[in-house]
Amino acid sequence: MSSLAKVAFVTGGAQGIGRAIAERFLQDDLCVVIADSDRAAGEEIAARLAGIGPVQFLQTDVADERQVEQAVAGAVRAYGHLDILINNAGVSHNVPLTELSLADWNRVLGVNLTGAFLCAKYAAPYLRASGGTIVNIASTRALQSEASTEAYSASKGGLVALTHALAMSLAPEVRVNCVSPGWIDVSAHRKAGAPPAPALTELDHRQHPAGRVGVPEDVAALVAWLASPRAEFVTGANFVVDGGMTRKMIYA
Repeated sequence: MSSLAKVAFVTGGAQGIGRAIAERFLQDDLCVVIADSDRAAGEEIAARLAGIGPVQFLQTDVADERQVEQAVAGAVRAYGHLDILINNAGVSHNVPLTELSLADWNRVLGVNLTGAFLCAKYAAPYLRASGGTIVNIASTRALQSEASTEAYSASKGGLVALTHALAMSLAPEVRVNCVSPGWIDVSAHRKAGAPPAPALTELDHRQHPAGRVGVPEDVAALVAWLASPRAEFVTGANFVVDGGMTRKMIYA
């Protein structure tokens, strides 16, 4: 691995979409730092991916400013520079509005939105130096909702807005874009011992114009392109990856 290899910092990279992004970057010969609050999942995936390329796990609560500062500094100490920030860490707490506590609201906003702000804040000097890029992972819930998703939807909508704000503030040295996944089946990208996910049905697949539910690799492919020089004229944009669901007109 060349010392000039690009370095990617992936939050929430121990499971789900973040794990697929970390693996895709390693396959593309990048160095990867996984920042995740789940130590068991982080150590498991770092050990599994070590055979592909240089990967480190740093246990990090992205809602904690000191932990974020230390994690970003640790990534730079390990590899000497930082080129890519993927703000993927996210939690949800979907309960009826009248049952949603302020503490749970703040926790969801803290991880999903404040965490992205903190990571961008502390990574910005290094990304400016390298001419790097940020990709935020939002959700189609930023654009449409089901009931009882106030905290999650608000956090993801804020992340879309944070994307174009950062794109202006960090221009021209750093490009910033957003990916909003729809229904992504992450059942094959969970830590050992995780409860099994409900089996998908033919109807689940058929209701997508693309003909199937998404998989994490669908998102990782777009993220890899956005983080590459091939997307050097793309910044401030939000890309929906949902198999066409948000474009589907439904009549009851």
